[in-house]
Amino acid sequence: MNLDFALVLVVLTLLSGLIWAADTLLFRQKRADRAARAGQAEVNEPVAVEYSRSLFPILFAVLVFRSFLFEPFKIPSGSMIPTLLIGDFIVVNKFSYGLRLPVLNKKVVPIGEPERGDVVVFRYPVDPGVNFIKRVVGLPGDTVAYRDKRLFINGEEVGEQGGAPYVSSEVKCSTPRRDAMRYREDLGNTRHDILIHNGISGRNGQWEVPEGHYFMMGDNRDRSNDSREWGYVPEENLVGRAVGIWLNFDLNKGCADWGRVGEGID
Repeated sequence: MNLDFALVLVVLTLLSGLIWAADTLLFRQKRADRAARAGQAEVNEPVAVEYSRSLFPILFAVLVFRSFLFEPFKIPSGSMIPTLLIGDFIVVNKFSYGLRLPVLNKKVVPIGEPERGDVVVFRYPVDPGVNFIKRVVGLPGDTVAYRDKRLFINGEEVGEQGGAPYVSSEVKCSTPRRDAMRYREDLGNTRHDILIHNGISGRNGQWEVPEGHYFMMGDNRDRSNDSREWGYVPEENLVGRAVGIWLNFDLNKGCADWGRVGEGID
């Protein structure tokens, strides 16, 4: 079961705020008056009020920061190798594509739109309770084609350079791979690396991106569950743009790569 942390945070913030406000407006003065009549120097607060008064400012600050500014995510799979590795903890800019209400994910302040090449966190269209991260390849109205491991957008082939073997054993904490080739790709204004596995059949096809939707692909092209499999990402499913790595720690291997801390995401 996927725990909706945003919903839990909203409920706790509202609950603590309501308890604190209700006590301030309705009960605090009455307690003080009773204590004065009884000659008591101190007024004892109920435990629920004491905790609410202490926690509400913290919960509210976390809610605002996480909902409208930045949110951390952990990379659980290798679909974005070599850009992102398993165990990367990333920071996602929540206001790049507009301010959205928490839980409802409804845009209330439009700020910007995704650009081709952005690395984006979004709610998986098949199961919105799960967050995915991929690269924006197709914008609304685009025609995207993938043939023989070549990417075409609106009839033009996306340029690739290089073609050196990818030796992941050189990357700390990574499982060695020797069957992939690493290419440099120019997608929109973004230059980034992709992996191609020659031993895996390419998923060929052509897609017309509807208005209000985006076509997403992983940089690990032959080992990515993306729009080639399940279709387009609606605009309302967007969470934010991945901007940087703040930690790398693979819990399964008990291994950390401190050299990745502070790296930007292109």
